[in-house]
Amino acid sequence: MPSLLERDAHIDRLDHLLAECLGRAGRVALVDGPLGSGKSELLRVFAARAAERGVLVVGAGCSAQERDLPFGIADRIARSPGWPAGHAERLAALAAPAVLADPAESAGGTALNGTALNGTGAAGDPAGPPSPALLRACRDLTTALLAASADTPVLLCVEDIGHADEASLHFLRHLVRHLPQSRVLLVLTDGSTPWPARRRLHAELLRHPHAHRLALAPLSRAGALRLVTEGLGEEDARHRGPGLVDVAGGNPLLLHALVEEHLDRADEPEPRYGPALLSCLHRAGPGVLRVVQAQAVLGEEAPAEDVARLLGERESADAVARIRATLTAAGLLDGEGRLRTAAARAAVLEDLAPHERTELRLRAAQLAHETGSPAAEVARHLVEAGRAPAPWAVAALTEAAEHALLDHRHRTAVACLRLAHKEAAEENDRAVLRHRLAQAEWQLNPSAAARHLVPLTAAVRAGHLGLAEALVLVRYLLWHGRGEEALAVLDLLRARTGPAGPASPAETGALRDVETWLAYTHPVLARGRRVPALPADLRHAVAPDVDPQLRAAAALAGALTRGRAAEAVDHAQQVLRDAHLHGRTAWAEEAALLALRVLLQAGRADTAAVWSQRLLDTAVRREVPTATALYSAAHAEAALRLGEPTTAAEHSRAALTHLSPTAWGIAVGLPLGTLIIAESRTGEHRSAAKHLTHAVGEAMFQSLYGLHYLFARGEHYLATRHGHAALADFLSCGELLRTWGLDGAGVVPWRTQAADAWLRLDNRDRAWRLIHEQLSRADADLPHNRGPALRLLAAAGPAGRRGPLLTEAVDLTEASGDRYEQVRVLTDLSRAHQGAGNKRRARLLLRQALHVANMCALKPLAQELLSVSADLGESGPAADEAREPGGVGALTESERRVASLAVLGYTNREIAGRLYVTASTVEQHLTRVYRKLGVRRRKDLPADLWANLRKTG
Repeated sequence: MPSLLERDAHIDRLDHLLAECLGRAGRVALVDGPLGSGKSELLRVFAARAAERGVLVVGAGCSAQERDLPFGIADRIARSPGWPAGHAERLAALAAPAVLADPAESAGGTALNGTALNGTGAAGDPAGPPSPALLRACRDLTTALLAASADTPVLLCVEDIGHADEASLHFLRHLVRHLPQSRVLLVLTDGSTPWPARRRLHAELLRHPHAHRLALAPLSRAGALRLVTEGLGEEDARHRGPGLVDVAGGNPLLLHALVEEHLDRADEPEPRYGPALLSCLHRAGPGVLRVVQAQAVLGEEAPAEDVARLLGERESADAVARIRATLTAAGLLDGEGRLRTAAARAAVLEDLAPHERTELRLRAAQLAHETGSPAAEVARHLVEAGRAPAPWAVAALTEAAEHALLDHRHRTAVACLRLAHKEAAEENDRAVLRHRLAQAEWQLNPSAAARHLVPLTAAVRAGHLGLAEALVLVRYLLWHGRGEEALAVLDLLRARTGPAGPASPAETGALRDVETWLAYTHPVLARGRRVPALPADLRHAVAPDVDPQLRAAAALAGALTRGRAAEAVDHAQQVLRDAHLHGRTAWAEEAALLALRVLLQAGRADTAAVWSQRLLDTAVRREVPTATALYSAAHAEAALRLGEPTTAAEHSRAALTHLSPTAWGIAVGLPLGTLIIAESRTGEHRSAAKHLTHAVGEAMFQSLYGLHYLFARGEHYLATRHGHAALADFLSCGELLRTWGLDGAGVVPWRTQAADAWLRLDNRDRAWRLIHEQLSRADADLPHNRGPALRLLAAAGPAGRRGPLLTEAVDLTEASGDRYEQVRVLTDLSRAHQGAGNKRRARLLLRQALHVANMCALKPLAQELLSVSADLGESGPAADEAREPGGVGALTESERRVASLAVLGYTNREIAGRLYVTASTVEQHLTRVYRKLGVRRRKDLPADLWANLRKTG
C-alpha cells in the first residue's frame, strides 16, 4: 500500500473531527483538490482508521453516467452493509420509492444532464425550488439515517459530489443541516474545477459552522521524489526519479502509475501513464476531456478561443481557460498548459471514437483554413482525418506537399499528395498529382513508385500530362527495365515534337536533351544515337523553360559520349556545387551522378570521392533513401578507382541496404558490379560469386548499368583464373560499346582487361594488338588509362623494354592514385629488376608493394608478393636494407615523415594535405632527402621508410 506523503495534517484533522463526532457533535468535511491528488486514497486510509475505532463506515460514490438517476446516493447508502438490524430495512424502504420517483417531479420539474461545457457535469445548479415530494423524501431519509447512528457512530463517505444527481444533492444539503447533535461524520470529496455551479455548491455546504474544508495540493518535488524512492529503491530512484517526477508533475496518481510501470518494464514507463491520465480526465467529466482532446488536435499552442471554436461552443473561451488552469494545477498539464508527453497526447486522441476523431480533425482543418493558417497546418489535420472533402482542401494539401518537398520532408509530402490525389475531382489534376506523388515516393523507394507507371503512361497518352512529366516517366520506366513502354512513350513524344507537332521550342529542347542522355545511358533507345554538338560554354547552355538539371545531365552525357570528359570537368564540379539547390528536380541525382562520372573518366577519382562523400552526407542528413543509395554506390566506385576495395565494398553493401536490389531496378548493376570487383580484389571470391547469382533481367544489358556488371563479372573470372570466361565478358563489353557507338567514350577499359586475359592464356600477339589499340585512343594519355596499358605492354614485350615501361607506369599510377594498379606495377618492376640481377632494388620495390597491398587489404596480391619475396630470399620486412648504411638516420623528423609518405606512393599534393604544409614545402623536403640518401627520385627511396607512417599520424 503506497504511503500518503504530505497528507499527515489532513489525517490529523479528520481524526479530530471524528473524535468530536464520537462525542455526539456531527461534522461535515469537504475534501477537494486537483484531479488525481489522492482524495480517494486519503479517504480510504482514514476509513480504515475509523473502522479500527468501531465506527460504521458507509461509502457511496457518484458517477457522471448515473447523474440522471434520482436519489442514487441515497440508494447506495441504504444498500451498504453493516447497518444495525432493522435500520437497514427502513433505509432501503425509504430509498426505493425515491429512486423510482419521476426525475422531473423529484427535482422540481427539471432534469439536469450537465453536459454543456460551462457546466460540464457540475451539479448543484437547480432551475427551481424543490417539490414537496422531494423535501419529504429528504426528511425521511435523514431521519432514518440519524436514527441508525444513535447507537453506532457512522462515517459516511461520498466521493465526487460534482457528479451527484440533483435529488441526492438536496438530500445531502438536508443531512448537513441536521448533523449537529448526531454521531455522523460526513466526508465529501470533490474536484477543484472552478465551475460557477460547483463553487455555489461548495459555498452552501461550507456555510455551516460544523462544516470544514480540507484542500489537497499536488506533491512537492521533494515529496514526489520520496514517493519514487519508496517504490523503486534508492538506486533506481537516483537515476530515474527526476525524470518520472517531471512527467508526473507532482500528481500522485500519475506518479504511482509511472512507478508501477517502471517496476514492470525496464524501458520507458509511459504506457501506463496514458491510462492513468485518462482516468483522471474521465472522472472530471466529458467536458474536460473534450477540451484536452481538442487542444491535442489543434496543437499545444492553440489559444483558448480556437479550442472553444473547435468544440462548437459559444462564449466558452473563459471556460476553456479555467479548465486548463485546473489541469495545470493538478499537474496534468505543464506550466505552459500543454500535455507533458507524446504518450499523453496519443492516449487522449486514441480515446476518441474513429468517427469522432475524423470529424474533429476536419473541423480543425476548416478552422485553420478560415483563419488563414499555413497550408502545412491545414494539411496536417486533413491527413490525420484521411479526408479532404472540399476543393480548398486539395489545394492546401498540394501546397503543403510542395513546401515539404522543399524542406526534404518526403514522407510528409507523400501523405499530402496521396490524399490530394484521392480527393481530386478533375482527371487532369489527378494525373498531375499522381506524377508528383510518384516523384516523392521515388525518393523513398522506387519500388513504391512503380505502381504509378501504368496509370501515368495512360495519362500521357490521354494528354493529361505535359512533356516534362512524360520525360520523367521515361526515366522511371527505364529504371524498372520496362524499355518497350518507355520507347512507346518516347515515340509518342517524338511525334508531338516533330515538325508537324504543337510543341514549343522549350519542349523540343527538353526532348533533345533526353535523347542526348539516352545516347550515353540507354543507347539502344536513343533516336539515331546522334549527339548534338557540345556547347562552347556548358554552364550557360540552358534554354528558357527547360529543367536546368536535365540540361546539365544532357551536356555532361554528351561530353562523356564523345570521350571529352576532361573538357567537362569544370562544368561537372559546378553541377556538384549546385546540387543542393535542386532537391525537387527529378533530374538532380542523374545530373550529379553524370558529373561524378565525368570526374572518374577524366582521371579525377580523388575529387570524385570527395564530392560523392559530400553528396552522401547531405542525403543521409535529409533522410532520402534513394539519393543515399545512389551516392553510396558512386562513392564506392570512386573508392575502387583509388584502389580502396574495402571502402568500395562497404559502400556498395550500404547502397544495396538503403535500397533493396528490387528497388534498384536495372541500376543494380552499378553497386553490384563495384561490390563484385571489390570482393574479388580482397580475395572474397565466394561472396563475389554469390552476388553473380543475383537475378538480373535482360533489360539491364541494354544500358550502361549492364555494361558495368558485365565488366565486373569479367574481373571476377580473371581473378579466379577463368581466363576464357573473363575474355568473353571483356570482348562482349567491347562489342556492346561499338554497337552503341560509345567505343570512344572510354566507359570501361575493356581492351586492357581483355589483353590481360590473353596474356594469362599465353597469347601475347592478341594482347599486344589490344594494348596498342588502347594506347592509340584519344584518352590514352590519362594516367589511369596509360599506366595499366604500359604495365601490360611490358609484360607482352621483350624483357629488355620492361624496365623503362614499368618505370613510367609507376609514375602514372602514382599520379592516378590507384593503389591496386600501383601494387601490380611495383610487383612487375620488382620482377624485372630481379631478372636483371638487381636484387637490392627488387627487394625495395617488393616491400613497398607488399605494404600497400596489406594497407589496402588486397589479399590475393599480398599472397602473390609473399611468394615472390621467398624467391628473393627475404627474411623480414626490413631485410638487409636496414643493415646497410643508407643515411636514413641523417633525416630530420619532418623529412622522414615526407619521405615515408612518398614511399607509400602519395603524390606531393596528397602529402601536403596530410601534413598541413604546402606542396612547395614537400618538394623542398624531398630534394634534401634525395641528397642525404644519395638517390635521384622517389622510386629509389628505401622501402622501409614506410615504418614511419604511424609517426606521421
